[in-house]
Amino acid sequence: MAERVRPLHDRVIVRRLEEQEKTKGGIIIPDTAKEKPQEGKVVAAGPGKMGDDGKRIPMELKKGDRVLFAKYAGSEIKVDGVEHIFMREDDILGILE
Repeated sequence: MAERVRPLHDRVIVRRLEEQEKTKGGIIIPDTAKEKPQEGKVVAAGPGKMGDDGKRIPMELKKGDRVLFAKYAGSEIKVDGVEHIFMREDDILGILE
């Protein structure tokens, strides 16, 4: 996937992580009640944006990072039948460690 689409500047491609099918109490959640998860894995990251002085500001994110992002962040794309989200580094709320 990363060979086919390469993000530019401060953009990243994130694949949503699947939401759990059951609650902690064992209740199965039907598909109609599920919300899209706001957690994902960085599949590809751009080199970083250009600063006012013309120097590149490196990205804090890298391929493989687990991240939290805003609910309506980015643009959804499909590559090889798999949904991904194209977003700016600013849309990422945090890195899960």
